[in-house]
Amino acid sequence: MASGAVLPPLPGGRVVPFTTMQAAVSRNMVESLSVPTFRVRNSMTADKLDALYEKVKSKGVTKTVLLVKAAAMALTQHPVVNASCRDGKSFSYNTNVNIGVAVALEGGLLTPVLEDADKWRVLLKKARTKQLQPNEYNSGKFTLSNLGMFGVDRFDAILPAGQGAIMAVGASKPTVVADKDGFFSIKSEMLVNVTADHRIIYGADLAAFLQTFAKIVEDPEGLTL
Repeated sequence: MASGAVLPPLPGGRVVPFTTMQAAVSRNMVESLSVPTFRVRNSMTADKLDALYEKVKSKGVTKTVLLVKAAAMALTQHPVVNASCRDGKSFSYNTNVNIGVAVALEGGLLTPVLEDADKWRVLLKKARTKQLQPNEYNSGKFTLSNLGMFGVDRFDAILPAGQGAIMAVGASKPTVVADKDGFFSIKSEMLVNVTADHRIIYGADLAAFLQTFAKIVEDPEGLTL
C-alpha cells in the first residue's frame, strides 16, 4: 500500500485520518524514539506549595504556573538540564529558560512556551482557540506536563524531539511520612518524574536538578508572583 494511504475500516468501525496537529504530534513522537532516554523520580513535600496556591489562585495563578516557575529557577542552577542535542554530535547550552507546558486540546496536544508567568492565561486561551504563533510553541527546550488536576499521582512522559528533558508532575496527596526520629505524620506528597536525553544529561545531573527543584517546592517563598 502506498505511503500515506488510509487503511480500509474494520467491520463495525471507521477510519479517521489524522488532523494536521495529530500528524505533527505523531511525527514528533516517532522522532523522539531515536533518542536514548532515562528517567529519575523523586517524591517531595507539597504542603507549603499547596498553601501558596490557595493564596494566589484567586488572582488566576494556576499550580502549573507555580511549578513552571520552580522548574525555571532550578534550571538556572543546572544549565545542562536546559541543554539540547539535535545532531547527535554536539549539544547547545540554551541561554534562555523557555519551558513548554503540555496542553491537551481537542484532537491534539500543544506545548505553548511560558517565558513570563503573567502571560499564561493569554497563551492558554490562544492555544485553545488555535491562535498560537510558531514561536510561541516551538522554542521550548524543557517541557513540563502536569496531570495532577486529574488526580493522577504518577506517570512517565515522552521526551519531545530537540529537548533535553521533560518533567511529569502528579497530584499532591496526603501521605503518612516518618521523620528521622521515627515519628509519623501526614504530609502532602507529590511525585515528580523527569525523562532526559542520556546523550547530554547523566544520572547525577538529573538527580541534582530534582533535588534543587524539591527544595524550591518545599520552601516556595521565592515563587511569589
